[in-house]
Amino acid sequence: MTTHTAINPPPADAAPEPRGPARARALLSTADFRLLRAALASHAKVTQDPQETASINALYHRLGSYS
Repeated sequence: MTTHTAINPPPADAAPEPRGPARARALLSTADFRLLRAALASHAKVTQDPQETASINALYHRLGSYS
């Protein structure tokens, strides 16, 4: 007795099978963080609102920890 196994390829328009979660990629580069920090520093110098200045300073320091 002979066993014949046919291999049927998926149709050309079939979606590929998922391979699991894709590898995460960086959204921003180190240079981007430097540029954002420079922009925040510039904005902080002209801002008159103390609450906004405090928020800008906090964000500035958080961005610094990533670069």
